[in-house]
Amino acid sequence: MFAAPSNRRRFLEQVAGLGAAALLPARLSGQLVAPAGSDKKVAALVTTYHRYSHADNIVTRFMEGYSIVGKSYPPPCKVASLYIEQVGDTDIGRPLAKFWKIPNYKSIAEALTLGGDKLAVDGVVIVAEHGEYPTNERGQILYPRRRFFEECVKVFKSSKRAVPIFNDKHLSYSWEDAKWMVDQSKELGFPMMAGSSVPVTWRRPQLKPESGVVWERALSLGYGHFEVYGFHTLEALQVMAERRKGGETGVQAVQYLAGKDAWDAARAGKWDRSLLDAALARAPIVGKGKLEEDDADAIVFLVEYRDGLPGVAYLSRKHCHEFGFAAREKGKTAPVACWYELPKPQRDHFSFLVQNAAQMMVSGKATYPVERTLLTTGVLAALMESKATGKRVETPQLDVKYTI
Repeated sequence: MFAAPSNRRRFLEQVAGLGAAALLPARLSGQLVAPAGSDKKVAALVTTYHRYSHADNIVTRFMEGYSIVGKSYPPPCKVASLYIEQVGDTDIGRPLAKFWKIPNYKSIAEALTLGGDKLAVDGVVIVAEHGEYPTNERGQILYPRRRFFEECVKVFKSSKRAVPIFNDKHLSYSWEDAKWMVDQSKELGFPMMAGSSVPVTWRRPQLKPESGVVWERALSLGYGHFEVYGFHTLEALQVMAERRKGGETGVQAVQYLAGKDAWDAARAGKWDRSLLDAALARAPIVGKGKLEEDDADAIVFLVEYRDGLPGVAYLSRKHCHEFGFAAREKGKTAPVACWYELPKPQRDHFSFLVQNAAQMMVSGKATYPVERTLLTTGVLAALMESKATGKRVETPQLDVKYTI
């Protein structure tokens, strides 16, 4: 039975009261919710579930379907259970689950077993982003991604069966936790994906280098918090860097620079300012002044790849609030560049992310390598050490190799 969003909204207002229902995001007028695109059952595990949270952007699309440039798509799987760790006054997860008749369980194990003794779903979506969690001395938010994942592994082992897991954003604030998570997927033999919407969103212009490209230098553009958005900026770099000749070889060292140190490094040739200009030329600009004035306190991540490629992630402070990429290809004089468009308010980029995750749930095969997120997670963790110590950090542990 199809339900128009306006009817759903009225229903939620009746069953949950205006405290939660009034905060539900508006849907496209007249858009119908179709039956699930497959019969695969998914457990959704989230830290918190409010309007425009990552849970809303991802899990709601699994529940209701989604649209891309106005074209509607049915829910790709059936959300069979929901676990919300922190339920606040702005929660929309519980009324949504009640309306769609999705059981809301009190533990991760119950969500995976549907209240029984054995694993009873075909896939798991973990969204451990947002919520009230502590921050360590390095400024990293200690989201419980490993803990959520570990609870799933316990059920897999006791049930002697494992299913695909998608983990939103980076795997952990800790390299050791991230490596353990990926090792578990390989040991138990289940497909795993992670990451954000930046690598899968629109690129303006469309830039998808051939596998085997020879990059001489590469730079990504980003903005925002050094960890939360620093991860996105590193992903914007890695999704392009991994396509180079020989495949991914890992990272040998990183360095965190900010403010004067970042700009002094550019003048010393440690990173290519012209690549930043190329990336900025593709993206919308919000700053009113000169780049060096708007971004006097810019953050720069230097990433030294093991095969010699110098990578840079630049986080703008005021000049640009977008993600982009630019690189120099061997034998070509002009750099290539693109803008990663994250459309607002429709947020089509999350629809692309859901499509990729759902394809794994249905096919049993990852649509892109989890090693991309593993390496990016490790680079970010090492950069947090560099930020704390003010020094370049060697990364012998980041010998992550993979090919596209």
